[in-house]
Amino acid sequence: DLTELKNPDTFGYLHFHYLVLALGIPQLTINIASVIFNCIVIFTRIATKDLHKPISILFCNLAFSDLFTSFSGFWISMLFITNPDITIFGSKDMLAPYAFYTMSVLSTIYNLVSIGIERYLAVAESMRTRFRVARNHSIAAVLISWVLALFLGCLPLMGWNCLSTGKNLSVLYSPFCIDYLIFIAIPNVVVAFLIPLFTYLRIIIILRKRKLRMKACGQATGTYKSAEIQVARTSIFIWLLALVSYAPVFAGVIFDAINKQCHTDLYPGVYIFRNCTAMLITINCLGNPIIYTLKAKTLGAKLKALKCLFTAHVQACTLENT
Repeated sequence: DLTELKNPDTFGYLHFHYLVLALGIPQLTINIASVIFNCIVIFTRIATKDLHKPISILFCNLAFSDLFTSFSGFWISMLFITNPDITIFGSKDMLAPYAFYTMSVLSTIYNLVSIGIERYLAVAESMRTRFRVARNHSIAAVLISWVLALFLGCLPLMGWNCLSTGKNLSVLYSPFCIDYLIFIAIPNVVVAFLIPLFTYLRIIIILRKRKLRMKACGQATGTYKSAEIQVARTSIFIWLLALVSYAPVFAGVIFDAINKQCHTDLYPGVYIFRNCTAMLITINCLGNPIIYTLKAKTLGAKLKALKCLFTAHVQACTLENT
């Protein structure tokens, strides 16, 4: 347990108590904010019947993934505040929260990749009409991403954990095994960085070629120049947000793999780092709806349309009762 850590000669019980609150309360706050923002996305998308577009399906599914990530992060934060022992030294009680959290984060990564590919195909489609993204393709991408995330995230629940052996145990995410974290983190972090980078760069290159072609023909290029600038800005935000959110987790897994020290030797610095990386992932879940869907003009139009639908429904019910 944490008897040695709470001993006044080592760290001090009061300092330990304040540290738990200082790390746990911001996590809870960010998770709650992320839940609210993603619920707004889901509610407006479904209520305004905006799911007939392939990209809207992916946006809504991204909000679901971020919502589940925020819920599982809230669950882990509550466990950390109420019983920090099990989150530091590992316990069977942490398997389900960590597995659910892993599944949700993986689903978010796969959705971001799917959105990048869909945007690239949508832009390239007007030049080469060989392939057109349809609603069925988006639904298939959603199902595949969830099945893959569910399978990979639930591997510790199916036996790939270090509860029984105690060997190869992760310091940051006990009772996960280090080899499982490497198996999950390295390929998925690479996917989260490289594929969106490639797709958005290709979109910028396509827009640049179209602008130059129209300029050579003596046509106005203002629209393509504006689109190029907007896509470039969005791409930079997406890339930086992914880098800030997932690179520290990747670094933590590498540290976990090469670390040979026990838990008490690494306390409290390594656990502050772990909780901060969890907050960065939640900030990603909070930033996704802002970047992709919750733009002021678009959101205002959708809420106005939703208000009109609600008003019309109330008037219809009133006339019917009359």
